[in-house]
Amino acid sequence: MSMRPDDHRRKWNREEYERLALQRLQEEIAEEELGIPKQPTVKRELLKQRDYKVDLESKLGKSVVINKNTPSSQSGGYYCNVCDCVVKDSINFLDHINGTKHQRNLGMSMKIERSTLEQVKARFAANKKKLEEKKKDYDLEQRVKELKEEEEKMKEYRKEKRKDRKRKIDEPKDDDGGPVDEMAEIMGFSGFGSSKKK
Repeated sequence: MSMRPDDHRRKWNREEYERLALQRLQEEIAEEELGIPKQPTVKRELLKQRDYKVDLESKLGKSVVINKNTPSSQSGGYYCNVCDCVVKDSINFLDHINGTKHQRNLGMSMKIERSTLEQVKARFAANKKKLEEKKKDYDLEQRVKELKEEEEKMKEYRKEKRKDRKRKIDEPKDDDGGPVDEMAEIMGFSGFGSSKKK
């Protein structure tokens, strides 16, 4: 071990740590011999899916008057009754309820249950069944038939529109050129606006 003044690295005293480890080992052996039971470790539940919907929209757009006597559960923001804290916005609230501290207060560890082979096979079977039900609902031949009918209706509609335009263009030509409107007749005009010459 170097003791130079420019050596700034952290040094570990090996003898000290060996002494502490030996002391801890002797205490554990003594406890076992005396029959002193160890404190039981806290057994936490495995992480599971939430069975309720998180309410983020109930207070949206509402104004609340807050004074110093207002309880924290009714103050501005999102209140967590498990941890007894207030979070100011929805993103942080979601982070909080999905976080380690909140889950610990609920009595859960952050470990997830490992799925067995049977559970995975059952999930695959359920998903396959859903997919088959969707295929039954979606009949390809019927869909093609509906699309053809829709296309024919559109063609018919376009033909009718073209005929209407031609009819509108042909109608003014059939006019004898006299005044169309009563007001125009009284004022002595043959019509308002310009007329196309033949």
